[in-house]
Amino acid sequence: MNDKTESAPFLSRVYDKLPTLHPAEKRLAEFILDFPGELASYSALELAQLSEVSTATVSRFVRRLGYENYDAARRHVRAEKQGGSPLFLADRTVETFDGLLAAHAQKAQENLERAYLRLDEKMVTGIVRALIDARMVWTTGLRANQFLARYFQWQLFQVKENSKAFPDGGDSFGEYLSAIRPADVVVVFGLRRRPLILYKMLEQLNKTGAQVLFITDDHHPLHSGVKWHIQCPCESVGPFDSHVSVAAVSHLLLNAVFESAGAAGRSRLAASDAYHSALEEF
Repeated sequence: MNDKTESAPFLSRVYDKLPTLHPAEKRLAEFILDFPGELASYSALELAQLSEVSTATVSRFVRRLGYENYDAARRHVRAEKQGGSPLFLADRTVETFDGLLAAHAQKAQENLERAYLRLDEKMVTGIVRALIDARMVWTTGLRANQFLARYFQWQLFQVKENSKAFPDGGDSFGEYLSAIRPADVVVVFGLRRRPLILYKMLEQLNKTGAQVLFITDDHHPLHSGVKWHIQCPCESVGPFDSHVSVAAVSHLLLNAVFESAGAAGRSRLAASDAYHSALEEF
């Protein structure tokens, strides 16, 4: 087996072999492709029974894909599932509408409770004070994290003028990193799935001397290279991660900033409201 095959994603291996598979193996492959993440939960016998093939077929199939045995294939799928691919997070569970609502509500509540339990007064107080005192607060995020970063900055801007979400369309990171100073705070949203450039950016941010608040899902281990790291559980009953806990933690921090900013924060908000009225914007 060459290095390219050994490093290939699980689904790529399946699709590459699909045209050459024997009928029973092809039936197994098609069963797996519907919900590949479930492979992490099934034993070889369970998978064989569900796909109506023999355990010998399961063994031949995973060896065709380049794995030593079924457990090796299952470990690979489990690792890719942790990476956050929606394909690997989907399952075959079918709910009634009421059951689906209840399941989503329960999972959101569990995520919220776990997120809040990770917070402590000293950390939150330190973050809030730093946001208020910073020369400039920068917020950033890649892929889906961008809207979280921009929402955080939009709310913060109601209280603190010196805040900026980056990059803007057509811009690069370097143009902004060169403007960041040791007296600044950078809020980085890094929820899965994370592009590799995120870690290069964190390395460069560390060199600026700015304080970094890193907000991720709780599958990401604590990052030692940042000032603060908040881990937000994002599990969902469906294939897409839930960001309820991220929004709630952001809401907590932003409201704490407003309260701690005192008269200055209220004055900024009052001035904005006065202009809204003058412009008849609402």
